[in-house]
Amino acid sequence: MHDFATRRTIMVDSQIRPNDVTKFPIIEAMLAVPREEFVPAARRETAYVGDDIVLAPGRVMLEPRTLAKMLDVLDVQPGDLVLDVGCGTGYGAALIARMAEAVVALDSAEFAEKAQAALAAVGADNAVVVAGVLTEGAAKLGPYDAILVEGAVEVLPAALTAQLCEGGRIVCLFSAGALGVVRIGRKIDGVVAWRHAFNATAPVLPGFVAERDFAL
Repeated sequence: MHDFATRRTIMVDSQIRPNDVTKFPIIEAMLAVPREEFVPAARRETAYVGDDIVLAPGRVMLEPRTLAKMLDVLDVQPGDLVLDVGCGTGYGAALIARMAEAVVALDSAEFAEKAQAALAAVGADNAVVVAGVLTEGAAKLGPYDAILVEGAVEVLPAALTAQLCEGGRIVCLFSAGALGVVRIGRKIDGVVAWRHAFNATAPVLPGFVAERDFAL
């Protein structure tokens, strides 16, 4: 029997709290949600390591520190409707579900099915899973008070920021080569103003790669 509850506490105490994540709802969610339920079966033993966990080629479950810090700057409120873009197997959505009014978890059909099963297993009944194109968001269920993009982007489509409410927040990891920076954006008068939050890295999500100019 693996004592995942103990590992969960150690993860929070060693990876989350020391990185200046102090908001009680995030700590509570990370202590409560069984991360191992969202990890591929063959990798359950790695559920609480401080690294990204590979879910598929080019797709990862963000390391706990990065995800916690992104949620920290997103500042999810109890009345918020949140869009989780690139939800993967649903762990981030499960955390948000404990903090927000509701969360819409968006990913490709392959991941949406897994996320649906895992979220149901942990009783996240205020999480709605949508299969679709990540860059298009889920406009029919919006607009959103907050948007989390769970992976890196080189370009952020206007379709996503268009789904933010006035005054809404979006947190995104912008990739520039080997470096990445997480920024928090707030929509004011229809325009998103960004500020730096912290540095992190992750693979670029499908569809969020900048077009390259090739020269002969």
